[in-house]
Amino acid sequence: MTYFGWISIGIFVIGIIVKFVSWLQTPNPLNIPTQPAPLDKGGVVVRILKEVFLFNSLYKADKYLWLGGWIFHVSFLIIVIRHLRYFVYPVPGIIVALEPLGVLAGFTLCLSIGFLFFRRIVSDRNFYISSFMDYAILILLLLIGITGITMRYVHRPMLVDIKAFTLGLVHLDPSSTPADLMFKIHFTLVMLLLIYFPFSKLLHAPGVFLSPTRALPDNPREVRHVNPWDKS
Repeated sequence: MTYFGWISIGIFVIGIIVKFVSWLQTPNPLNIPTQPAPLDKGGVVVRILKEVFLFNSLYKADKYLWLGGWIFHVSFLIIVIRHLRYFVYPVPGIIVALEPLGVLAGFTLCLSIGFLFFRRIVSDRNFYISSFMDYAILILLLLIGITGITMRYVHRPMLVDIKAFTLGLVHLDPSSTPADLMFKIHFTLVMLLLIYFPFSKLLHAPGVFLSPTRALPDNPREVRHVNPWDKS
């Protein structure tokens, strides 16, 4: 499974880089920030930070969705940071201190995913615009959360073997795969998430920094925006 992990991480990293290069090369002839928009670059930075950390526009649009989405993203971030303890040695104190919060985040992650899934079903508008992959990615994330909680409270694998395996991934030094079946399932699900990430709607996470409706100042009078196609 070591090689599967390397391939998955490679697809994840290369896929994101290719997407970013594609976005940067896409012509942006119109100044189309969502109003009310900041008038300068400093205001754009503040706006982006509010979107990244507070989901400001989502809060104004749908407060129930904002709450479920915000809890999901914060829980996911805490879990990712907590899992860094398997990939570094020695483990920094701040990651150790996150241990109790990380355990709680596993439950809030699953609950928030359940809410987001339920909302897609009961809301006519969301049900209409939801595709099969929207449900599939929520199920995949939920299975990742459930298998993680299972390994914590029901079937505890040998952490020493897991640590050796993950350190081998980081240092490009293949190590034997832990024999625990639940870990293999959990690891496979995570790798499938990494493979799918660059080709999915999940790419909105880094994409918010290049969104023309968020990352442009409202300065059409001060700055001339030239259509690249007019140069030909």
